[in-house]
Amino acid sequence: MCPSTTDVVSGDHALAMMLTLADSRLPVGGHVHSGGVEQAIADRVVVDAAGLRRYLERRIATGALVAASIAAAVADGRLSDAVAQRETDARTPSSAARAASLSQGRGMVRLARRRWPDHDFSDHIPRSHLPVIAGRVGRLCGVSGRRTALVQVYTAMTGAATAGQRLLALDPADVAIITMDLAPLCEDIAEEAASDLADLSDPLFDVLAERHERRGMPLFAS
Repeated sequence: MCPSTTDVVSGDHALAMMLTLADSRLPVGGHVHSGGVEQAIADRVVVDAAGLRRYLERRIATGALVAASIAAAVADGRLSDAVAQRETDARTPSSAARAASLSQGRGMVRLARRRWPDHDFSDHIPRSHLPVIAGRVGRLCGVSGRRTALVQVYTAMTGAATAGQRLLALDPADVAIITMDLAPLCEDIAEEAASDLADLSDPLFDVLAERHERRGMPLFAS
């Protein structure tokens, strides 16, 4: 996935690493998480492509910003992994949302331990929030905090967008255009995330996460 810690990662190579981390094939389990979209559709908060776009905009500007700010701080070395775990817990009031973050974090830790078998990941075992281990991986890959934040924002958007496309049977081209249109917003939010820790809270996503956990036979894990 990335060069060893002894390799020198140039700016161009770091960009390639960012693209690798943003690849939907990365085996961290993100494909089974809808980012709250499944419940939003069930509750008719999202019913069409326009509603999905509004949902994505709100998710990018709130939850994705918070997660990206944690990842950026870890990648830049401004926040230790142990402290970042506590900061993420404090910024994730929903127990269901915390479980989803930890589930995807386990997948990322598993991948990172295989790529860097000699590296100490003790701060991430037995539990690690996704943005925290993502920040550590970003640092190991030589990716800046801003670029690590962009990966987090981008994957939060595309994961939810793909889930919405599948669940609503939307035209893939329509959803692709939505994500392209939101690219500048992702850039702006990543820039903000890299500047300081964010502590926004959006009750909508907490409610959706808790309601989803209580659903019978959901298609997505969250």
